[in-house]
Amino acid sequence: MTARPAPRMVEVLNGALHRLFDERTSLHLLGEDVLDPYGGAFKVTRGLSTRHPDRVLGTPISEAGITGVAGGLALAGDQAVVEMMFGDFAALAFDQVLNLISKSVTMYGERVPMPVVVRCPVGGNRGYGPTHSQSVQKHFLGIPNLALYETSPFHDPYAQLAEGLDHGPAMLFEDKVLYTRRVFRDGVVDEHHGYTLLGGPTGWAHITPLDGTPADVVLMCPGGTAHRAIEAARLLRERGLTAHVLVPARLYPPDLEPVLPLLAGARLVAVAEESTAGGTWGAEIAARVHGLIWAELRAPVTLLSSADSVVPTAPHLEAGVLLGAERIAGEIEATGPRDAEPVAGVPVGVPKLNNNDTAYLVVQWLADDGAQVAEGDPLVEVETSKAVEEIVAPAAGYVRVRAAEGSEVEVGELLAELFTEPPTAAPDAAPATPPGAPDAAPVPSPAAPPEPAHRTHVLDRAQQGTAAVVTRAHQEVPAAFAAVEVEVDAVLARLRTLSDETGAEVGLPEAVVKAVAAAHPAFPQLFGTLLDERTVRLADTVDIGVTADAGNGLYIPVLRDCAARSLADLSDDLMEFRMKAFRGEFTAGELSGGSLSVSLNVEPGVLVVQPIVMWPQLCMVSVGGPLTRLVLADGKPVPATVVTLGLAYDHRVVNGREAVAFLRTVADALHDPEQLVKLID
Repeated sequence: MTARPAPRMVEVLNGALHRLFDERTSLHLLGEDVLDPYGGAFKVTRGLSTRHPDRVLGTPISEAGITGVAGGLALAGDQAVVEMMFGDFAALAFDQVLNLISKSVTMYGERVPMPVVVRCPVGGNRGYGPTHSQSVQKHFLGIPNLALYETSPFHDPYAQLAEGLDHGPAMLFEDKVLYTRRVFRDGVVDEHHGYTLLGGPTGWAHITPLDGTPADVVLMCPGGTAHRAIEAARLLRERGLTAHVLVPARLYPPDLEPVLPLLAGARLVAVAEESTAGGTWGAEIAARVHGLIWAELRAPVTLLSSADSVVPTAPHLEAGVLLGAERIAGEIEATGPRDAEPVAGVPVGVPKLNNNDTAYLVVQWLADDGAQVAEGDPLVEVETSKAVEEIVAPAAGYVRVRAAEGSEVEVGELLAELFTEPPTAAPDAAPATPPGAPDAAPVPSPAAPPEPAHRTHVLDRAQQGTAAVVTRAHQEVPAAFAAVEVEVDAVLARLRTLSDETGAEVGLPEAVVKAVAAAHPAFPQLFGTLLDERTVRLADTVDIGVTADAGNGLYIPVLRDCAARSLADLSDDLMEFRMKAFRGEFTAGELSGGSLSVSLNVEPGVLVVQPIVMWPQLCMVSVGGPLTRLVLADGKPVPATVVTLGLAYDHRVVNGREAVAFLRTVADALHDPEQLVKLID
């Protein structure tokens, strides 16, 4: 006899609602087009209005009104399930969720039951376009009293809905792709994987290989991403990595206790979700995991999200934006969970110090190998591309150094361990002579011809950092270059007047930075970051790096929000940067986050400078020194002061025509009288 196939998710959801309506006589359902024979946009409510005509209410198109009525029913002692036709429209009900339903629980001096569940079909891969395909879960994270659930092929939605009503309010996110997929039953996923539930019916589904291979990677994901995560696990297994998958029934607040031992034992923990990055469930999980078991993690939690884009309608474009199995596997493989020696003490890993770097230089150990240190004592100095940072001991103990001075270490790599007892000799130490063994006779070395003496120059740490950055720029950025010449007599005269008026030393560098910032609205992509082969993340504010070289190394500190600030403010910051460059005391935060950089080379006689695009930026502007040219004015040759503006640009994003147009826009702002007034005043 052939076994009956597992039901599809839409059938399971429909059955859960019918069961709840049979059990709870005060339960209502509100939504658009939920009445029979239509039964909702995805047929989840089919049959409910026929069996319970007085408690299933078809409503007008007003998400805020529907949710407000549900809150009123709950305050009156009833229960309510709200169906958003598409989860995107939950944004229209955000005020009712935030300010009525969730706050009513604790706003009246005693805890008030608010048995409301808002159901939201979410996610893409259906070709529904930008306003019907979003994953909006992250926008509701962290609201007091509000629990968030997501359907999965492993969990019973009846348990999610019942818990949401009993401990409400809650939201249930239903990935639309799951509606037509069959649920998993009896602990079986496929011929390679099985699953168990950890932490009860609303806990975690733990998907593992049937052969019981322990996890190299633990991949955590919401239910809508589960099939992609399982496919990624298959791909990783072909590439020599075993991945276990964890899928929660409740997104927020998360209960991590049942899965912490698994996370602590893995070589890498990753979180994959369909939403765009920033303020996500994955970021919340990573923050909590870091706080609970940081000392046991081999590397920081890896976060995987869809591209920073609206969701296109065309299938091939939609597939390029949304997180897929191949990309999950590829990014995990690239992150490279590495074999590590067993950790007996408290590990001291390499933290993420600079968004532009994935590896740092170990400069100097401040605590000797074997020394005893207290929590918070300085351990080691490591150098980012532009600054030296001090790492302190996370706990008290005896130091065992694991990374030598002068070595390069990647983020998450082991720097040292802290032991409660003095550690024995390092494993790679040279073996001692056995007791009682005769001393080995020295072996004479063959005479070598005398080497001729060579004069040498050793690069200092700052220059080594510069070398690393420019090497990466040349390797990764296909740069091109364009330049224009601009007359600057008028701007220099106006800047001298402004300096007298404000007391700030305002010069051409500040004016160029301001002119570059003013071009941002017309050329936003030049201020962006390349996410993949066809996607540029645009900058929200104009933060511009400026070169500062006081003779002891090149630095590129970042001027923040240049478009909104005055020239006098920028001048003050630049003066402070020059002093910090002289002392070499920049922090990593001051040297990171720029959306575009300006190379200042304003000494007299400098004709033109070809700058280097500082990855992950797309452009760098260069400013040459002032030169005197003869130009025609009313048919007569007169002297004029000119400088050359150059632009190095990533040719994958910017073409020559656009680069020249950008330079002309900047030049016009420095030369044209009307634009000059706007720029300076």
